[in-house]
Amino acid sequence: MGQPHVVTLRATRAGDLDELFRFRQDPEASRMAAFTPGDGHDRDAFDARWARLIAEPEVDVRTIRADGVIVGDLVRWSDDGATFIGYWIDTAHWGEGIATRALRLFVDAVHDRPLLAHVAADNAGSIRVLEKLGFAQAGSAVSFANARGLDIEERIYRLD
Repeated sequence: MGQPHVVTLRATRAGDLDELFRFRQDPEASRMAAFTPGDGHDRDAFDARWARLIAEPEVDVRTIRADGVIVGDLVRWSDDGATFIGYWIDTAHWGEGIATRALRLFVDAVHDRPLLAHVAADNAGSIRVLEKLGFAQAGSAVSFANARGLDIEERIYRLD
C-alpha cells in the first residue's frame, strides 16, 4: 500500500472482527504488543471480549482504516479513575505512519487527559509513535507478558 493518503477512524463493527483477529495471529505483532490476553488464539474468546468492548458505553473502540482498508484498531478505556489508550496495527503496514496519524486524529478529538499508554520497553516503534504525539514516559514496571511467557519491563507513557 505504501504511504496511505487517507487514515480514518470509525466505530468498530462486528464485521471488522475477522480482520482484527487475523492481525493478532501474527507472532511478531503479538511479541511486540507483549501484554496480550492469555487466550489470544481462541476465536470464541476474542469475539466475546470484543462484543463486550463494543457494547460497553465507557469504552471507545475504533477501527483504523488506511485508504478504506482495515489496518488496525484503537481502544480507550478507564480503570481506577485513569484513562488508557491502546492500539494495534497490522504488521503489513508498520512503518507507514498509520499509527501516528490514527492516534493524532484520536487524541485531537478526545479531550480526556491525562491519557496513559503502556508499552513494552523494547517496542521502539510504539514508543516513537507515542513520543511524536507528545506522550512522555511517566514510569515503568515489570509485568508478565502473555505473548512472551515471561516478566518484562513495560513503560508507562502519559499525555497531559
